[in-house]
Amino acid sequence: MERRTIGATALAVGAVGLGCMPMSWAYSTSRQRGENSLRAVHRALDLGSTLLDTADMYGPFTNELLLGRVLRQRRGDAFVSTKVGLLVGDQHIVANGRPGYVRRACDASLRRLQTDVIDLYQLHRADPEVPVEETWGAMAELVQAGKVRALGLCAVGARSARRPGARLHDMTIRQLERVQQVFPVSAVQAELSVWSPEAVEALLPWCGARGVGFLAAMPLGNGFLTGTLTPGEGFEADDLRARHPRFTAEMMAANQPIVVGLRRIARRHGADVTPAQVALAWVLSLGGQVVPVPGAKRERWVAENAGAAELRLTETDLAEIAALPAAQGSWD
Repeated sequence: MERRTIGATALAVGAVGLGCMPMSWAYSTSRQRGENSLRAVHRALDLGSTLLDTADMYGPFTNELLLGRVLRQRRGDAFVSTKVGLLVGDQHIVANGRPGYVRRACDASLRRLQTDVIDLYQLHRADPEVPVEETWGAMAELVQAGKVRALGLCAVGARSARRPGARLHDMTIRQLERVQQVFPVSAVQAELSVWSPEAVEALLPWCGARGVGFLAAMPLGNGFLTGTLTPGEGFEADDLRARHPRFTAEMMAANQPIVVGLRRIARRHGADVTPAQVALAWVLSLGGQVVPVPGAKRERWVAENAGAAELRLTETDLAEIAALPAAQGSWD
């Protein structure tokens, strides 16, 4: 698989990463099978999808434990990305950016992941009670201590970022400019997909101008862009899409023209090419510093996603994607 680099230190990863969250958090827990997930991670590494993206809050903790079982055998094949800054409680999630907590959380993640170094340590969310510079400074100390190789920042959520007249990622860019004064940012993770392209406006150019890598979260639109979801079929109660405005039966039906367009382009490239691969190839086309991180928990989908790295969209394809209707429904 093609390799791409993250940040000024040129950390090399496969062009398509693997989002590990669905293996133990947020999506249809009845379909989560540890052994299937382990095979999926091994398959990703075999195919060159070396970036494994997790977080201590996924599970919580169980996602890192699962990856640790793979890393114990194949640490040299993997690029490990995990996150800090969010605590999961009963029916709520809170931010914690206190330096002492960050240091303890890193040590705990290292133990669960069964490794002595984290390749990319990302701040999941800034703590409103702690200056982000203090949190970032504690993370920088972890780099200096040899426990972490590089630092990244996850974009602020859409709901908390919007103010009248503000662009979606204005708050994230302000945070980035603040922490960049403390220690270099190697990567930014934010949602970016055919049906949520807002990062292209300002956040992606900010990263490109500074040599900062961009991890494209949810590049398949939480599964919608795969074309495998049926409007009105419903989701399990613990699936985040069960409460998501874009995943009501009405909105899923209204947004089908996006999938139809992706499927039309896929057919031009061959009978085995899928809408998901077209969606990922579009993300890959946005720049050499962009690495899509699609979530998957089965070998089949891991292999399909990895195959997108070989797909080259034409100018006609890209123009058709640009002309697709904007997604309907709130993303909040």
